[in-house]
Amino acid sequence: MKVILLQDVKSLGKKGELVNASDGYARNFLLPKKLAREANAQAMNEYKNAENSKNYKIATQKAQAEHDKQTLEGKTFKMTAKAGQGGRLFGSVTSKQVAEEIKKQYNIIVDKRKVILESDIKEFGTYSAEVKLYAGITAKIDVQVSEE
Repeated sequence: MKVILLQDVKSLGKKGELVNASDGYARNFLLPKKLAREANAQAMNEYKNAENSKNYKIATQKAQAEHDKQTLEGKTFKMTAKAGQGGRLFGSVTSKQVAEEIKKQYNIIVDKRKVILESDIKEFGTYSAEVKLYAGITAKIDVQVSEE
């Protein structure tokens, strides 16, 4: 019997999947416990609509990430920081500050955990970084730190 899972079921599948379960297992366990519903015409139509919606959402997110990559790729972000003796910074320039600078200059919202710095920025100079925009889509940027 084909059923659409309403929740994750161990050894059968994840929520939203269309799976083939034995008739007894489906009628006596999955359906009464509301873990799945029978894959009739209406349920199949809803399932296909949900799949199409999910695929469309993924496609638009990928397209937006590609657009953002084209915008950010190769750009240099100039940042200022206070310095102590010998050109060393008080503290460091963090990925959070880089993400805020990207938002300020290009209005692209990037999570601070998606900004990967090659090393801690504790001195003046130019450093390269990666911005992960989507799975498999990354933009390489430069961060230039100068004195206030």
